[in-house]
Amino acid sequence: MQQTLNPWITSPTTDISEEETLGTYMPPAVISAPLKGMVEPDAADRLARRTMSGSAALWIIGAHGGAGESRIADLLGARATNHCWPVLQDGSEPRVLLVCRSDMRGLTAARSALTQWVSGAAPKADLLGLVILADAPGKTPKALRDFATIVGGGAPRLWTLPWVEAWRLGNDTVPTREFQRFITDIATLAADTSNTAY
Repeated sequence: MQQTLNPWITSPTTDISEEETLGTYMPPAVISAPLKGMVEPDAADRLARRTMSGSAALWIIGAHGGAGESRIADLLGARATNHCWPVLQDGSEPRVLLVCRSDMRGLTAARSALTQWVSGAAPKADLLGLVILADAPGKTPKALRDFATIVGGGAPRLWTLPWVEAWRLGNDTVPTREFQRFITDIATLAADTSNTAY
């Protein structure tokens, strides 16, 4: 598993001299809300929005069919949205996690969903990040790894998770350390933002 913060955005520069900045840690900036001036994707490339009944601490959005939305929802004790942005009946802002597969179709769908969110064309949502699930056993081709890095740069956080052969055979156990770390990361994020309304 790999979790990274957005590598494509840097902290804004200021007029502080170089001497003043030596020894000062400046964390990287992270996209955590829609950005003004971003162009929204074409209507055909947008995820739908759906009013959801009930509540959940976390909603899982599959960027495309077969993304692994239900599997991740089960692992985290969250609710799947069936490939749409959740709109809550009480008007509160849902906490969401976007999921896709690591193939070109999945990454392209995730890019469109992230563009929709960052442009403000999606309903208001507290997006925790993007989860990219391996689409096949073995090493992901370099071109797809590179594209995943670019796509993941549009999310607040990025997790890449490996292929799980046992799931194909109906074994529902939580596999590998990467998934355990991912579950721990999400639990930590939920605890850190427990005062956020959702």
